[in-house]
Amino acid sequence: MILNNSRILLVICLFCTYSILSAQDWAQLGHFNAANNELSNAKTIENRVVFMGNSITIGWSHHQPEFFEGKPYVNRGISGQTTPQMLVRFRQDVIDLKPKVVVILAGTNDIAGNTGPSTLEMIADNLMSMAELADANSIKVVLCSVLPAFDYPWRKGLKPNEKIPALNNMIKAYSELKGFVYLDYFSAMTDGKNGLRQDLGSDGVHPNKKGYELMAPLAEKAIAHALNNK
Repeated sequence: MILNNSRILLVICLFCTYSILSAQDWAQLGHFNAANNELSNAKTIENRVVFMGNSITIGWSHHQPEFFEGKPYVNRGISGQTTPQMLVRFRQDVIDLKPKVVVILAGTNDIAGNTGPSTLEMIADNLMSMAELADANSIKVVLCSVLPAFDYPWRKGLKPNEKIPALNNMIKAYSELKGFVYLDYFSAMTDGKNGLRQDLGSDGVHPNKKGYELMAPLAEKAIAHALNNK
C-alpha cells in the first residue's frame, strides 16, 4: 500500500514531535518524579542518604537490595547517565530530598562518551559543582572514586584504564582540599592492571553481587565518617 503525501507528512510530523518531546527531558528529570513526591510526604528524613549515580548505582538496588532495606538510603542512579545530566537533576533528585549525606559516584560514562566527548577536567568540574551545591545546602558530601575498567565492551579503545586513575586522583585531591569524604572503591576492586577484578563483575565495568557486597562496608564507613564531620 502506497501512502499519499498527506499521510507521509502526518507520519513525519508525529515522528518529529516524539523526537522533540524525548529530547526535552535530556537529563531524565521525570524519571524519579513519583518516587520523589512520595518521599516528600514521608514523616521522617532522619539521616537520609542519597546515592547519586548511573547504572553502577541503580544496579546496587537490583543485585544487593538488602543493603537499602530498613535504612534511610535513597537510590537515585540512572543507567547510562553522565555528570552533566546528573548536575541538571541534582536539585530535584538530591537537594529537595533534604538528605544528611549524598554519595556521588559518576564519571565512567563521560569517559565512554555517552553524551559526547568530555575531558577529565570537564568531568571533574561537574562533580565539583554537585559537591558544592550539596555543601551549600548543608548536605555532607561523599565523593567516590570511579570503579576500575580496563576497556568498555560497548566502545573499545578509549583507554579508561589510564583515564579513570587520573580522574580519581583529581577527585581525591579535590576532596582533601574541601574536607569532603573520599570513598576509594578503585583500590579495593582493581585487578592490579586498572581493570575490574573478574570475580567482581562479568563485563569488566559493572559489579555483580559480590562486587556490591565488597562496596557496602566501604560505603557505610564513608557515610559514618561524613555524618561525624563537623
